Amino acid sequence: MHTYSAKASEIQKKWILIDAEGLVVGRLAAIVATRLRGKHKPMYTPHMDCGDNIIIINADKILLTGSKLTDKVYYWHTGYIGGIKERTPGEFLGGKSPERVVEKAVKRMLPRGPLGKRQFSNLRVYAGPEHPHEAQQPEKLDIVAMNPKNNNYRTAKAG
Repeated sequence: MHTYSAKASEIQKKWILIDAEGLVVGRLAAIVATRLRGKHKPMYTPHMDCGDNIIIINADKILLTGSKLTDKVYYWHTGYIGGIKERTPGEFLGGKSPERVVEKAVKRMLPRGPLGKRQFSNLRVYAGPEHPHEAQQPEKLDIVAMNPKNNNYRTAKAG
């Protein structure tokens, strides 16, 4: 018996559309990272990019549980002395690039290195409901139907 290893010519990539409105960020990112890597497919090969292309819309309407909106902090360094900077998810969501929260969550769940960068390039995140990928005829993926916990139940009951 031999271990199966997918070849580049055998890999078939699909286009998937996910509406992030009302979804919890961490749960969404875990599902998206799995699909970007291709681990949901039976022909998964760790050293090949066999994941799908994913489009996420309404990234500005995602939810963070607890007090992560104000307490969670993203740090980066400018490279200069005393150049450590910080920003909270609330500042990202209220600013000009609300899709960065989803991008950061997914990117940090992918492997580091050239393969992870190639897999991350298959992700497209848009703050609003429009996207320029209608020609690819993406399939809709209903994340809430997978598990009711993927939607924040407190806001679902209130709304």
